[in-house]
Amino acid sequence: MDLFEKLYDEMEGVKVRFVGFTTNDTRYDFGIVYTNMFFGKPLVVCMQTGRSTLLDSKDIEDLDHLQTVFRIRTKEEAADLAEFFRDNIPSSPFETQYE
Repeated sequence: MDLFEKLYDEMEGVKVRFVGFTTNDTRYDFGIVYTNMFFGKPLVVCMQTGRSTLLDSKDIEDLDHLQTVFRIRTKEEAADLAEFFRDNIPSSPFETQYE
């Protein structure tokens, strides 16, 4: 273990929400991990593909980002997903994680 310099090793009791839903074209299954880490951004995991990202209210509005990270085929599907996240990802003020 001498090869690695530990940056952090935190244990935290977190709240996790699992949600599945459908739109007109697609089924989605997500795990949303609410944590104090990562500047307060929730970790969103697609349970179908294992792809994940940290999302805040600004990230949700970036349809290209959602389309890329979750490999969504169309802008319309990305817009549907953004609408879901707008209602389910809390907007939180930026907080400094490292002091």
